[in-house]
Amino acid sequence: MTLRTTFLGTSGAVPTTRRGPSAVMVHREGERFLFDCGEGTQRQMMRFNTGFDVDHVLLTHLHGDHVLGLPGLLQTWDFQDRTDAVAIHCPPGSRKQVRDLVTAAGHDTAFPVRINEVTPGSVAIDREEFEIRAFETEHRTTSQGYALVEDDRKGRFMREKAEEELGIPPGPAYGKLHAGETVELEDGRVIEPERVVGPPRPGRSLVYTGDTRPVDATVDAAEAPDLLIHDATFDDEMADRARSTGHSTAREAGEVAERADAKRLALTHISSRYPGDARELGREASAAFDGECFVAEDGQTVEIPFPDKE
Repeated sequence: MTLRTTFLGTSGAVPTTRRGPSAVMVHREGERFLFDCGEGTQRQMMRFNTGFDVDHVLLTHLHGDHVLGLPGLLQTWDFQDRTDAVAIHCPPGSRKQVRDLVTAAGHDTAFPVRINEVTPGSVAIDREEFEIRAFETEHRTTSQGYALVEDDRKGRFMREKAEEELGIPPGPAYGKLHAGETVELEDGRVIEPERVVGPPRPGRSLVYTGDTRPVDATVDAAEAPDLLIHDATFDDEMADRARSTGHSTAREAGEVAERADAKRLALTHISSRYPGDARELGREASAAFDGECFVAEDGQTVEIPFPDKE
């Protein structure tokens, strides 16, 4: 089951020749979710072959480098004769500004655009097997991050034990037991599912902060996230600038990842002060974080496997 992230824009504040403004595409088993939509996002979607089939856009805040790609993307969908509704999720109190942005060029779409204010701590998208919920961040305006968290999965069905040790013949009983049902065999024995099904297995999780200072809410957003995508605008020398502008340094991002017990850390929102090699940011983050750490690049795709994948 696919869970894949493509970085469409990894620059901070302004685009560079190497990086576009903030946008992240998350593809989960047939659904695509767009987190932030900076200038030029639709071109990045074409360039990196993510597809345009997006029903949900989740905005962390309304600074231009996170939203100015939205009017153009909506207009393109209209040119493509889209009829399906799109939901735009945004921080509380920002519905009017988002509506004004959507219609900024005097263009209204033929398809429904639903604007959903999401309060930190609440669920933006609720599915049978996962949810995307908002959490509070700290920036120079009302802001929030989002965590995609999958439910636990069924335990493994121990076929060898069922067949050889308990003598359960292959057939419908296996499916019922794996679904958690007790079955009665032809010989009268009653088999509880716990005898042949292992403990629940954890799902996957992804946390995206948008622009933020280091905050406890990021640590609490998901238990040991498989991928934490964190603001890392500046290096250590610019720590004062990070504090005054509501951003994080790479080292601070690493400290958050370490506290959150994240498996991987992606550093993004890289300042244009680092137009070329930004590996030093990765080294500073790695000094505080023992897990895998990398500076995200535009077009980079990251697959998120199940924790127990062999």
